[in-house]
Amino acid sequence: MRTLFFSCLLLLANTAAFAADAKSDAMHWTNPLVEQRADPQIDWQTDGYYYMTATVPEYDRIELRRAPTLDGLRSAEPKVIWRKHDTGIMGSHIWAPELHHINGKWYIYFAAGGAEKVWDIRIYVLENASADPFQGEWVEKGEVKTKWETFALDATTFEFKGVNYLVWGQKDPDIKGNTNLYIAKMDTPWSITGEQVMISKPDLSWEQIGYLVNEGPAVLIRNGRIFITYSASATDFNYCMGMLTASADANLLDAKSWAKSPRPVFATWTVNGVYGPGHNSFTTTPDGKTDILIYHARQYRDIKGDPLNDPNRHARAQIIHYHADGTPDFGVPVPDGPLP
Repeated sequence: MRTLFFSCLLLLANTAAFAADAKSDAMHWTNPLVEQRADPQIDWQTDGYYYMTATVPEYDRIELRRAPTLDGLRSAEPKVIWRKHDTGIMGSHIWAPELHHINGKWYIYFAAGGAEKVWDIRIYVLENASADPFQGEWVEKGEVKTKWETFALDATTFEFKGVNYLVWGQKDPDIKGNTNLYIAKMDTPWSITGEQVMISKPDLSWEQIGYLVNEGPAVLIRNGRIFITYSASATDFNYCMGMLTASADANLLDAKSWAKSPRPVFATWTVNGVYGPGHNSFTTTPDGKTDILIYHARQYRDIKGDPLNDPNRHARAQIIHYHADGTPDFGVPVPDGPLP
């Protein structure tokens, strides 16, 4: 009996140690997380993996990788699940893919230009009915049709109170500048319904450096509010993150429900050698108790030529803290190296 008792104690101790090690592994990673991967989206799924998509420097394909820890993503073997078309639509500038699991199927939202008209950027969707997104067939569901046939990109989707929403960046032909942020209800995972509502345009000075840009929205629902972070200005060291906030009780399709933070919430931090942080996403530790900011940034300030031709936007991660009022405190970009 005593032997059995001590055997049980040993088993419990080993189980606790394993759980502690798993939690420790989940809370430790090294930045940059994955090099030369811009616009990173990382999401923890209930199958025990972090899934990652991002823009590749060649702008020609969509990759998917997974690992049981954030740090494991750097060595995870990426699988190419789709390549650009040789002609016509979806033929160039394959940007900012995002993976979402909706109603039992997998969807990837991404931006693409035409093979012949490379700046005719629009939003497209892929669907996979397999339980495992590394298996099955990725089917093209086509373009997400919006109010205008204009430059549109960086779609993300979220569900709140039983309603699915799409948030994205788009050029309004009647508004000076490049892209504004819009929200609309979705009637299918590849289409919107009803009015699309502009919730932000680049009307502050820090959103207008190089280009007048609001893009790359990401959604964080916490503490009775919906936070939408976004990126602004040119994609050099001026690139930074802004934030919109709405109450969980508000009408999310009313532009007046969204309050814009007057200053960037995350920006270049020269002391730590991190430049142009932006186009973020959000994930959590596996236990769901700690929120994590995912973003890209460069390790140097000056770029020769067009920033879009510079491949060194690296995927990075850091823990999110919260202010006393419940709003996220992103702090400053942490330096390269292990965390914490």
